[in-house]
Amino acid sequence: MGARWVRAMVMVGLALLMTACANKKYTVDDGRKVNEQLLAEIRTYGEAERLVRPAIARSASLKDKECEKQWELPFSVASAESYEENDRVAWVRALGVDERLTVVAATADSPIKLGQRIDSVDGTRKERDAEALLALLADKRDNGKPFTMGIDGGGQVKITPFEVCRGYVRFAPPTTPQLQDYHWLLTLHPTEVVQARPTDDEALWMVLWTQGLSEEGGARMKTYHYGTKIVGTLYNLVTLASGLQGAALAANAAIKAAQSAAAKVATDLVKQQLMEQARNYAIDKMKGVLTDTADKMVRAQVVESMQKAAANRGALSGVARVGATVFDRADTWAFDRLTKLNASPLAGFSLHQKLAELGLASNAFVFDTERLTSLNQVANKKGLEDQVVAVLKGLRPDDLDQELGGMPLASVQAGFSYEDPVDTGNNPFARGLIDALLDMPADAKGKK
Repeated sequence: MGARWVRAMVMVGLALLMTACANKKYTVDDGRKVNEQLLAEIRTYGEAERLVRPAIARSASLKDKECEKQWELPFSVASAESYEENDRVAWVRALGVDERLTVVAATADSPIKLGQRIDSVDGTRKERDAEALLALLADKRDNGKPFTMGIDGGGQVKITPFEVCRGYVRFAPPTTPQLQDYHWLLTLHPTEVVQARPTDDEALWMVLWTQGLSEEGGARMKTYHYGTKIVGTLYNLVTLASGLQGAALAANAAIKAAQSAAAKVATDLVKQQLMEQARNYAIDKMKGVLTDTADKMVRAQVVESMQKAAANRGALSGVARVGATVFDRADTWAFDRLTKLNASPLAGFSLHQKLAELGLASNAFVFDTERLTSLNQVANKKGLEDQVVAVLKGLRPDDLDQELGGMPLASVQAGFSYEDPVDTGNNPFARGLIDALLDMPADAKGKK
């Protein structure tokens, strides 16, 4: 009697537990007012992920034998688990993402589709712990072997990681969309680049450029000494879902430091020149001289954006600052591989032009004068001089010095030293987010 009673109570308890699990409530869009700016940034973040995921898979088809490798997945995920309630509602409204791991981007042949939710990895479930499930997913990805995932609502899918050139392409979290950081393992790009509506070939340029930065700058970045050491778990999570709130919180100080540095780089001479340009345009308009005004304005915007790109490059710090010394080499690396993937060899030039015309220069894809001139020389050797000038709407790279009026470039110093001190103040994250996320192994120094 007693034993039967105990068994009955155990069964009742299990039934109640299963019912409770089945009735777990997740955030829904109840129509409340949310932060509209955050809502827009979340949507942009999703657009960015959907833009590059097919391009990442496309880059893998090159099967490049001349680069270090890492593993990727045919999809990317996000979770609103760590956000405040109102912000979780914004995630649900913008991308359909609640506390569970939700697919926000996928390749056409991905076995898991946009909007589906993951509830287990190789049979392991982590209820109400998206970050723990992400850690499992990262381990399985980096193992490089097929594994299974459970889909919320039932069903299992087989996932096969694919090999790509080293250099994860990721985007800034929606709460800090202007963040950028460059590391030999992972680069975070600001989501402003999506505003240029990149084509498929331009998205491929972004992926190849990021991989080229890793390949061309890896040895330099590894020899740079930095002391911040954080456990590798957070790095693994960011490689899968840079939208996590933890990454966003770590980024705030880095952004403020970069903005402050950029303000110092913008010299009075640059400001004076830009003011003079604006004054001349106003005078022309008052005189009724409207011929070519629109073209002049676009041209001036592009030139101004290139100055901002130079300032942006010069304001980077930590490992990203070292990476900035090889931006031009990453340009060439990506250019050489575009045609091998049946893409337009001018994709880098066209993305630069679109971003520059929009005045979006706080990223790695708007060239400064040095980079544009260097890449143009590479293109000229391929017989593409006229095409480049057409993409740049008549602006010849060789004439840029005259266009700039002799203004000094605020780019990375030619005499850059890896031992140069970096002013980080009292904030450990001021060197940049990736510096804080990664712990460089001792045996990696000096190696590519």
